[in-house]
Amino acid sequence: MDMDFSNLFSVAGKTVVITGGSRGIGEMIAAGFLANGAKVIISSRKADACEETVERLKAKYGGEIYAIPSDVGQMVGIEHLANTLAEREEKVDVLVNNAGVAWGAKLEDFPEHGWDKVMDVNVKGLFFLTQKLMPLLRKAASADSPARVINIASIDGMHTSPMSGFAYGTSKAAVIHLTRFMGAHLAGEHILCNGIAPGPFPTYMLSTGGVDWQKIGDQNPSGRVGQPSDIAGLAMFLSSKASNYITGHTVPCDGGIVSSS
Repeated sequence: MDMDFSNLFSVAGKTVVITGGSRGIGEMIAAGFLANGAKVIISSRKADACEETVERLKAKYGGEIYAIPSDVGQMVGIEHLANTLAEREEKVDVLVNNAGVAWGAKLEDFPEHGWDKVMDVNVKGLFFLTQKLMPLLRKAASADSPARVINIASIDGMHTSPMSGFAYGTSKAAVIHLTRFMGAHLAGEHILCNGIAPGPFPTYMLSTGGVDWQKIGDQNPSGRVGQPSDIAGLAMFLSSKASNYITGHTVPCDGGIVSSS
C-alpha cells in the first residue's frame, strides 16, 4: 500500500482553466491556484475585464496567467475557447466551470429569454465546454494523477432561497445532477468530476441588489460570509492528490446553511 503523503495538497505545475474567472468566485479561485504554483487561464465575455484581472493577479502573486475572452453561453464562444486552448496548451489538468448568470423575476412575469439565458450559460455551456475540452483533459489524465472537472453549482440548487430566481436555482440543481453523471462516466478515463455549491460570498452578481453582507453573515450558522480562501481552498483540494478517490459529488461551501435548513 502506498503510504506517500508528500505533496498531498499540491497544485503546483497544473494547467487550470477557469470560466467566469475575471471577477467574483472565479477570480478568488484563480488567485488561489496562481498563488500555489499553477498556470491559470481565465475566461469571461469581457476582454477588458479579463485583462484587468490578469494584470491584478499577476502583480500580486506572480506566476503564469493569461486570458482567453469568450462567451460560454453560446456554442461559438465555447468553440473559440476550446480551439484557442488547443493551440496554446498541450493539456488541461483542471477545468473549473464557474461561469454563471442569474435572472430575477416573479413567476407570472418571468420571460422566456431570461430562462433560456440562464440555462444556456449555467447548464448547456458547462456541458459543451467540458465536451470540447475532453481531448486536453484526456492528455492530462492518468491513474496516479487524474484530470479534474469542477462544476460550480450553488446551495440554491440544494434548497429554495428567497434570493434565487426560478431559473437560477433550477439550473444549479441541474449542474449538481450533471456532476453525478460526469463523475460516473468519466472515472474510468481517470477524469474526476466534482462540484462546489457556494453559499453567500461577497460577489458582484450577488451585490447588484444592495445586499447587506454584514446581516447575511450574522444570520449564517458560522457567523460570517465566505472568504476567498474558503472557496479557493476547496477547489484546490478537489484538484489535488488528496481527492484522487472522490468523484461525482458536490460539496457545499456555505458555513452550514444547507445542513441547518
